[in-house]
Amino acid sequence: MARHLQRDQLGTFERAVAEYGDVVRLGVGPPGLRRDLFLVTHPDGVEQVLAGDPDGYTKNTPYFEEIAAYLGNGLLTSGGTRWRQQRRTVAPLFSHRRINSYVDVMADEATRLADRCGMAAGSGVSIDVNAAMVEYTLRAVGRILFGADVDDAIPVIRATFPVLNEHVRRRGMNPLRLPRRVPTPAQVRAARAQRALYRVVDDIIERRSGESASGRDLISLLLAARDPETGAPMSDQEIRDQVLIFLLAGHETTSTALTFTVHLLGRHPDTQEAVHSEIADVLGGRAPHADDIARLTLTEMAVKEAMRLYPPAHGLGRLAEHEVTISGYRIPAGSIVLLSPWATHRRPDLWPEPQRFDPARFEPAAEQARPRYAYFPFAGGLRGCIGGHFAMTEAVVAIAALLGRFSVDSDAPDIPLLTQLTLRPAGPVRCRLDLRQPAPVSR
Repeated sequence: MARHLQRDQLGTFERAVAEYGDVVRLGVGPPGLRRDLFLVTHPDGVEQVLAGDPDGYTKNTPYFEEIAAYLGNGLLTSGGTRWRQQRRTVAPLFSHRRINSYVDVMADEATRLADRCGMAAGSGVSIDVNAAMVEYTLRAVGRILFGADVDDAIPVIRATFPVLNEHVRRRGMNPLRLPRRVPTPAQVRAARAQRALYRVVDDIIERRSGESASGRDLISLLLAARDPETGAPMSDQEIRDQVLIFLLAGHETTSTALTFTVHLLGRHPDTQEAVHSEIADVLGGRAPHADDIARLTLTEMAVKEAMRLYPPAHGLGRLAEHEVTISGYRIPAGSIVLLSPWATHRRPDLWPEPQRFDPARFEPAAEQARPRYAYFPFAGGLRGCIGGHFAMTEAVVAIAALLGRFSVDSDAPDIPLLTQLTLRPAGPVRCRLDLRQPAPVSR
């Protein structure tokens, strides 16, 4: 069935599923330039696209072309042999053991986050949780990527990422994309932002190249990494491309997940109290260590449920390289297949009372009872997000540090949303914090 894609993307997706079912043809663009997208939301269809035929559904879409043009050809955007080589080379840097070694940095930044929030709590004013979480994730990921050079990079990232995000979104959705060399005001701003971002990252890579190979920051590790099959190192440009994609995925998506976790806990005091009890039992007032993460099960469940309701990667596009049949519907070769975690995560046949916040949905027995692709905030299959465990660890550390010290009351029942490269709040997300106990002892 066909439906026109309106300005309200997320609402259109939900209504399309409710009215037409598992596969819906959506018309995008003005008359004469309209193209069709095929929205697939049933878990079997999602699995077919993400895990069934990795070469049959590629990222050769306008959106990914624009991300690659402005943020590099890293793991998120590359394909084929190049992607396989990148994945082999980078995968060891995202093992559970390696991510555990980053927890101390995450915990240190989470403690700083709680200290900043404590100043607001002491004065009785609410805070913008989204701004606080963007600052936390940017500093945590920045330190892990750049080490001692983080203070050089962060101001540039703050200034350039919003410009590039909006420009990529507009070009990715526009059926009439001007050549990038045409000097419109928007393209001039984007080109200037890209140059500034590339310059700061390239300068740090150059400095690291002249240092010893013993650095623990991710740029040093990327410089030392070798393809396990060929022994080849990554070029400086390849390293920069990976760093930019890690920045996008490591701070923007996680800050959104954290914002909505805090907001939802602030609207559900009973669940919040259970999370407080777990954090107190596991941590006893101290900052989290790597060994604590696996014991913070309810805290992790709350983050997962927030990501069900507000998945940062709200839509995933793939190009059907040949004609395919999904859930009984024929989709022509060259069509864009759209997967929407937002829509799938809110299907009532998969998630009873889908609007209700209920972390118990992620108890082990409940997770095992659901189809694998009823929930896919990190995509899946061979192209699943390599940083999924990193993001979950980063989020659990922040919630443990914040709710270990404060009770949260969310001021707003509903949060207006922006559907840019990632899902984001359209404005401040105000929450009030109340101190629960003295500041934790130092580690």
